[in-house]
Amino acid sequence: MTVSRLDVDRDELGRDLVALVLTVVELLRQLMERQAIRRIDQGDLSDRQVDEIGTTLMLLDQRMAELCEQHGVRPEDLNLDLGPLGTLLPRD
Repeated sequence: MTVSRLDVDRDELGRDLVALVLTVVELLRQLMERQAIRRIDQGDLSDRQVDEIGTTLMLLDQRMAELCEQHGVRPEDLNLDLGPLGTLLPRD
């Protein structure tokens, strides 16, 4: 049995792992945002809660942009193509 070596570019592997983690975080951020909008539309939240959610989501969005820039990942790189199912992240 012959064992072949797989040459792995550690930098590329690290970047891909960061992109995967950021993709999961972005998916969760979008889901939380949609849930918050649904609750706001239903009138389930006080004005203070609406302000806090808005501030939190804005800060998370800014931090995501910073992390993408820091690791050389473009935001569009986070939207995985799932073939016939379309893309992972819905377009806003």
